[in-house]
Amino acid sequence: MREQLEHDRVIRLLQVRLKRHGDIVANIGGSQTVPVRVGQVQIFPDLVVTSTDRTHKLVGTVEVETAESVNHLEAMAQWAHLGRVRAPFHLYVPAGSVEIARRLAAENNVNVAEMWSFHTIGDQTRFTLVHRSTPEVSRAAAEPRPATAKRAGDAERPRASRTPGPRAAATAAAAAPARASAKRPAARKAAAPSKTASRPVRAARVAAKPARAQKRK
Repeated sequence: MREQLEHDRVIRLLQVRLKRHGDIVANIGGSQTVPVRVGQVQIFPDLVVTSTDRTHKLVGTVEVETAESVNHLEAMAQWAHLGRVRAPFHLYVPAGSVEIARRLAAENNVNVAEMWSFHTIGDQTRFTLVHRSTPEVSRAAAEPRPATAKRAGDAERPRASRTPGPRAAATAAAAAPARASAKRPAARKAAAPSKTASRPVRAARVAAKPARAQKRK
């Protein structure tokens, strides 16, 4: 009975504290007024937050637990279903039950947007944020795009054929005679005897002329 009174008191405090986020309706005790449908299951969270416009779109759900209600049965019956709703699911547990709540949420694959702990000192109740999940949209924007995507796409493109086209073949055929004529003078120069090489031969001929003249005499 004592924990139930504490549970209802925390719900009323949160109803005032979260008023800036939209219209808040509390399902306290037997007054279950605003349900949340998850598939074929109808659940009555402790707090239901809706938009302030005419649509009254679901903005978030809040579940407040006590030390006794943080258990596997509650995680399966309430948390797992509320975690599948598109609106963020906020879970409030006593400060001494944070680690148990984290383990139960992980074991049952509960998508908890925010997990808060609360403890009471005198007449004051303090809330502490202990867990916040990153939205999927911000994750996709923060992750850098892989640089290999373009390279992989470029690699799939067919390479251009090395076989020359008709225009390239005609251009090459027209340039062939010019290249051949440009190479011929160089070949002739290479075949022609060097002037420096012929000088010793002329000197030998000149030296042989007096010897021939003496023989004739």
